[in-house]
Amino acid sequence: MGPPPLPPGWTEHIGPTGQPYYFNTQTQESTYVRPLPAFPILPQVLPVAAAAPAAPKKKEKPKVKTPIPGTDWLRVRTTEGNVFYSHKVRKESFWTVPDEIKDAVAALEREEREKEAREVEAAARKAEEQRLKEVERIKSEVEDIVGKRKAEEAVPVDEVVISKRQRVGESDEDEDEDEESEDDEEEEWQREAAAQLAAEAEEAKKRQEEEKRRKEEEAKAKEAEMEKAAKQLNMPERVDLSMDEAKALFKTLLREKNVNPLHPWDMSLPLFVNDPRYVLLPSVSARREAFDEYCRDRARELRQSQVKKEKEASDPKGEFERLLREEVTSTRISWTEWRRQWKKDRRFYGWGRDDREREKRFREHLKELGEKKRAAAQKAEADFFALLRESGIVKTGAVWKDVKRKVSHDPRYDAVGSSSLREELFNTFLKAHQSSATPEPSISREASIPPKAETREDDPQERERLRKERKERAVKEREEKVRAERNKVEADIDRSRTTLNKEEGELEFKTMLTDAIRDPQITWDSALPQLKTDPRFTHSPLPINQQIHLFNAHVGALRSKYMTGLRALFESHAPGLDTRFTALPVSSILSSLPGTKLGFDVDQLEHEYEKWQRERNADARVAFDQMLQENAFVEFWGRLGKIGGKGVDESIKADDLGDDVEEEQVDMKALAKTVDLKEMIRVLQNDKRYLVFDHVPEQREGWIRDHLARLTAPKLSVHIPQHS
Repeated sequence: MGPPPLPPGWTEHIGPTGQPYYFNTQTQESTYVRPLPAFPILPQVLPVAAAAPAAPKKKEKPKVKTPIPGTDWLRVRTTEGNVFYSHKVRKESFWTVPDEIKDAVAALEREEREKEAREVEAAARKAEEQRLKEVERIKSEVEDIVGKRKAEEAVPVDEVVISKRQRVGESDEDEDEDEESEDDEEEEWQREAAAQLAAEAEEAKKRQEEEKRRKEEEAKAKEAEMEKAAKQLNMPERVDLSMDEAKALFKTLLREKNVNPLHPWDMSLPLFVNDPRYVLLPSVSARREAFDEYCRDRARELRQSQVKKEKEASDPKGEFERLLREEVTSTRISWTEWRRQWKKDRRFYGWGRDDREREKRFREHLKELGEKKRAAAQKAEADFFALLRESGIVKTGAVWKDVKRKVSHDPRYDAVGSSSLREELFNTFLKAHQSSATPEPSISREASIPPKAETREDDPQERERLRKERKERAVKEREEKVRAERNKVEADIDRSRTTLNKEEGELEFKTMLTDAIRDPQITWDSALPQLKTDPRFTHSPLPINQQIHLFNAHVGALRSKYMTGLRALFESHAPGLDTRFTALPVSSILSSLPGTKLGFDVDQLEHEYEKWQRERNADARVAFDQMLQENAFVEFWGRLGKIGGKGVDESIKADDLGDDVEEEQVDMKALAKTVDLKEMIRVLQNDKRYLVFDHVPEQREGWIRDHLARLTAPKLSVHIPQHS
């Protein structure tokens, strides 16, 4: 069965590589996948509620695997009709024909086309043979029918003749005429059957010729359409483009398909692999390189457009002001701390030429915030005094604990944020209220007051004036006290802020040194011109002596880091303690990163190497002594050789040594003498701390002897008598 017909508007063509592709004259779209015709959809008989759910689309799987002769490749055709090529060994798959098997694939396809043509020819020949056989069969059947009809009609003729003879008045001439007419009818029927068969054969031949002519016309029309589509696509048989032109066309293809720059190659490949422009680049690596360049450029374009849209849609200054209002709610915060917290926020760096302009606006905001807070605090204190005055419950001897229960429901009570400040304001108001009350003068006081003063006190206006003066004086005293306490608190805050700024300044100065100073040989004087260009240096709150101290510590850390790297090079080239400086690749070490950074010459490098070897020898010697102290064999037999007589409990029984000696006693000191230095060396010889001194065996043996000489006899148990 052949492929389904193409939908209206689609035409089939052959590409430069011999692979067929399909072109839509209306949408100007090309694809390697054969489009399917739009079949009419029959109306649903069942109601929507009773309709069966649509079956899920099956996953595309390999259907036919064809080995490519002479290679390890397979041509795989999927259940969806797609074709890709897979390598059996390398486990690689490509949608297009790899360069290394193009000839083999072309030969395979040519062989398949020839085989298909032979099969079609054989099928046509077989069909023709079957048709001829069918014609012969029909002829034979007709002849059989004619013969049978003659045999069957012989009897009725006789019967008719007999019946005619029985009739009266019929003559023999009538009988002869009837027989002749019947023979004529049979001959005429045979001629009609033969003419009908001949007409059928002629009609079949005409149909065959018409079919052949129609196929030729279709082939010519297809070739004409291919030439027309090739002209429309401007796709010559062989496209000669430079690499840059092919890459530009490939990127244009990706842009037209709107390929997502964040998706990988494998996920994006099915979107554009069927386009003829896919094969303009000669190899998969070139296509992937162009794809990566497109992804980078496209992602940059999208990011820039997004940033541009955000800038156009937002007000940078308004965003910065909003950030200040929302986040800077305390006057104690410093610029350095706030900048470190928000420097990566777009609202922070989106406005202002530099940090100086942003810092200036930050400090203005702090000043405005402080003024607002002071105004709010003064208003809250005035409202609190008005609350106490309006309540009428504050009298001489009143207690704050009782008063606050009655006024705590008022918003003016909560406006004063601190409970201790409320109590202080209450005491101030109480003192002012007590001083404003007129005390009753005693008899002695009245006697001592001059008449003029009494007249002044009796005057209501004078009393009111004095009361106001006392009240104002009390309020001023309270304000001075509060101001003094506030100044003290602000001084403490300033001292804490200075300490915090110093710590932050030290941290920022260290960060600046890490960014700017990377040479371990640089000095403060030579680095000063470079550091003065950095705002972190010019705005640093640290004194000059502390800056120099931090600089020297940073340079020392750099030198220590490179010295560690240099000593690692020494250790890689000098695994043993006996390696001489002349055996090292001096030129390679001098040209390495530690050597160039430290600026050593040959003499300095040799001096540093000798110093490192001395330290290394000292460390190895300490490790050797530690090995001797840790070894139980050396410790036991070395100490045992120091005891006198027969040793512990004077002897040990031979039962502990074996079954050959009966009830004999073994002298431990004699056994200790049999364990000589060679036995101890045999125990120690596999230790790395022992092997490192293979170049000085005599000196190493002397160290072991010295260690044994320093050992003392083991202390005996309290239950064992000591013998002199």
